[in-house]
Amino acid sequence: MKDSSAGRKPDDYYGQRRPELVALLPDSLGRVLDVGCGAGGVGRTIRERATSLVGIELDEQAAALAREVYDEVLVGDVDARLDELEPPFDTILAYDVLEHLASPESVLRRLRALAAPGALLHVSVPNARHFTLVRDLVFHGTFGYTEMGHRDSTHVRWLTRADLVALLTAAGWSVERTAHASLSRPGRLAERVTRGLSAEFTVYQWSALARAPV
Repeated sequence: MKDSSAGRKPDDYYGQRRPELVALLPDSLGRVLDVGCGAGGVGRTIRERATSLVGIELDEQAAALAREVYDEVLVGDVDARLDELEPPFDTILAYDVLEHLASPESVLRRLRALAAPGALLHVSVPNARHFTLVRDLVFHGTFGYTEMGHRDSTHVRWLTRADLVALLTAAGWSVERTAHASLSRPGRLAERVTRGLSAEFTVYQWSALARAPV
């Protein structure tokens, strides 16, 4: 009998609350779809700002924990479960999801079909332009995959900020802004001096806020 926990990520991988991303969301979220909701860390943070919370999660153990706070959690691959959802949703979250998908544009189009007019989409992805990736390829001869984090071995897509904007636009979403986590003081200085260019190489992750057509 196969061990259901074989290859499973550490528990802290599923329980992240992502305060740096949640802080970018409006106070009123309406009906929320959280794709890749994990153990419900984000849901616990935004519960009072949402009229209802629906999640999709691949890991059964994490999904069971998410059900403590979400109104509904579907277990399985996002491609297999999207058609079971009842639209519309006012806010759709996909934190660290797109990089795991073979066809992210297709999923984004299907999410747009589930969105209310003018609905908000908030996504985040690892930054494929981070300087350490080139450094390790050139000087160490390895990409350096890890169990989780920036170089998670389960990532099948790598996106720069420009790639992310292009992907969302191609799927019919209107990108309002991109963002990254707070920089250190030297990082902020470098960003000012380079007019934002330095962040392209130093931030681990980009997020984007986009809207569905009205």
